[in-house]
Amino acid sequence: MNIGFIGAGNMAFAICSALKKTTQHDIFAADHNMRKRSEFKEIGIDLTDDNNEVASKSDILILSVKPNMYDKVCSEISGSLREDSIIITIAAGISLKTMSSYLGSSVKIARTMPNTPATVGQGVTAVTFNENLSDDDKQAVISILESFSSVYKIDEKLMDAVPAISGSSPAYAFMFIEALADGAVRDGFPRAMAYEMAAKSLLGAAQMVLESSLHPAILKDNVCSPGGTTIEAVAELEKTGFRSSIISAMKACTDKSKEMSGSGS
Repeated sequence: MNIGFIGAGNMAFAICSALKKTTQHDIFAADHNMRKRSEFKEIGIDLTDDNNEVASKSDILILSVKPNMYDKVCSEISGSLREDSIIITIAAGISLKTMSSYLGSSVKIARTMPNTPATVGQGVTAVTFNENLSDDDKQAVISILESFSSVYKIDEKLMDAVPAISGSSPAYAFMFIEALADGAVRDGFPRAMAYEMAAKSLLGAAQMVLESSLHPAILKDNVCSPGGTTIEAVAELEKTGFRSSIISAMKACTDKSKEMSGSGS
């Protein structure tokens, strides 16, 4: 199978790297900005500046450009697509209906939302399909996505909420790690050690949620000894609106996604 990428940004590089490690597919990539040429060359992919070249030889074509570039790119490549090719989108706010208006109602389209932990093979990707894909087509797409992420099939009506829970949430986690490290540095820890301890603690906590049958609230309670240090910190977090600020941020994220897709808030 030939897999093509239009757009050579960070997400495209992460997915290409994962596919190179886990599959035998032929992979092609295009970007008008050729500054990434050496980076892609290192993983065995020759980057071209010809979008139509990649579109014309791809069985599956992943559009990894910014949302505001989709209209222009689709207009450029529409005449070069194979009749049976599958288009995968990875941008927030680009609906299946919008893609059909760009490329035609008969084109096979999978709308996805991955996240940057795909870089280390630990991504989370939501996917929904238009009516043109067969079951075999859908499985081919899912197999590609599973090479770098856990995959969740959802109704398209939920897509605007995906950035809040997975697409954008690594940024919240990075901010939390940074804040933990800052607190540790204030107390005398070396910066590098503080980052590592904070990141590994979050990694371990996440693994406990995934592997335990216990509710996250119970896992939290198990750390909080009566009159101890943890419950003192938890009380302070509650006083300063820790959980409510996250929920509010997620609503802002979802509202922005809906605005971008034209579905309102």
